[in-house]
Amino acid sequence: MLGVVPLLMWLMWWWNNVWYELVTTVRSGGTRLPPGYMGLPVIGELFTFLLYFKFLRRPEDYINSKRIKYGDGIGMYKTHLFGKPSVIVFSPTATKFVFRAEESFKLKWPNVELVGKTSLVGVHGKKHARVRSFVSKSINQPEALRRIASIVQPRMISALASWAKRPTITSYKEIKKVTFENIGMFFASFEPGPRLDMLSEYFVGLLNGVRSYPMNLPGFAYYHGLQCRKKAIAILEEELKNRKKANESMGDLMDGLMRLKDEEGCQLSDIEVLDNIVSLLVGGYESTTLATMWAVYYLAKYPKVLQKLRDENMSLKSSKNEQLVTSDEILKMKYTMKVVEETIRLANIAPFIFRTATKDVTYEGYTIPKGWNAILWLRYLHTDPENFNDPLCFNPDRWDATMAPGTYQVFGGGSRICAGNMLARLQVAIFLYHLSTGYKWELMNPDAKVKYLSNPKPEDGAEIRIEKL
Repeated sequence: MLGVVPLLMWLMWWWNNVWYELVTTVRSGGTRLPPGYMGLPVIGELFTFLLYFKFLRRPEDYINSKRIKYGDGIGMYKTHLFGKPSVIVFSPTATKFVFRAEESFKLKWPNVELVGKTSLVGVHGKKHARVRSFVSKSINQPEALRRIASIVQPRMISALASWAKRPTITSYKEIKKVTFENIGMFFASFEPGPRLDMLSEYFVGLLNGVRSYPMNLPGFAYYHGLQCRKKAIAILEEELKNRKKANESMGDLMDGLMRLKDEEGCQLSDIEVLDNIVSLLVGGYESTTLATMWAVYYLAKYPKVLQKLRDENMSLKSSKNEQLVTSDEILKMKYTMKVVEETIRLANIAPFIFRTATKDVTYEGYTIPKGWNAILWLRYLHTDPENFNDPLCFNPDRWDATMAPGTYQVFGGGSRICAGNMLARLQVAIFLYHLSTGYKWELMNPDAKVKYLSNPKPEDGAEIRIEKL
């Protein structure tokens, strides 16, 4: 009897692969699916994914196990993951193909209803181009970056001073608070206080729901995420109504979205404004928090890198008569920006991104069926020794050389490349300027294990002891 269960599992696994191959062969007139396996019916490869990412904590081995079995081949493998049949796209060439074939592969956020179906990540065509153009001008262009640089620094300076008065601080937790306060300010002019604290709490639940299996039942992260979204929307909606009554210009992102018009003079609806604020908060504050935390972590681990960073920023600080640094000044700090790029590469905050095939797509003689996900496995690009020498070593000097095309995709690609990529870089660089020129710090648990789900971070959140220089 004990042997019956494994046999049944194997038969189900075998039949699941055969079934998908048969369906694809019939639909496409003889072409095949990419190499790989679909796992068990409905569940797919979820358990295998969790094994490598959650339990073994060796995320690179998930792809490497497939490479050993099937070879690199066309740069993609079939699978069933995150609730859908999919292809994992892992080579620079295959990744470039998907990014460029934008009519064949549409952006598909998991659980997009949590982020906002009418938001920048949920719409396509002219609507997407219009909102994206506005957002880029508002947060990613030189003039916007100059304004934002002056907004974010006072809270950074104040936070660093307060951290130095405490025995230890948890970097992730404290950086997250500062980051959300800054983003709350230049997105919606929210001052620190109970309202912003509640909003931050709701966004934590919302984010957990985005990354979960879509089970809309009490007790599941997706259900909780939906409840958190409703509460967050209620806060933002109240702010929106108050602004309409006051009819005053606040000069922030919400204000600009309220006034944005299309070619026919039509403005965004209230839900479009709210969805876009939610999506930008989701896309901005968690990723910036993690990038900054990892910079603190890596610099503590690599003292020679920290000293070079400190020397460069001290030279800037000594030439100034004021405490704040401008965006123009910080973006010219060559070594600082190399540290930022290396942090973002190695941290792999977004290990993969999603696209959905809008039709049957043929690539190198294989078929990617309509409706399947293409999961672009960016983590592999950034940790493959073929792309980066000694890839798991924190080495900012590697950026003295030009990277091979398609090997560095931390902000995505194509027309959907992250609209706030320069804003993210700037915030990390400014924080490192004030940190390196005013403080020294050490990790309390330098050998802490790393959790890779839902985002990569040390188990202790990078707890540090920090003091003034």
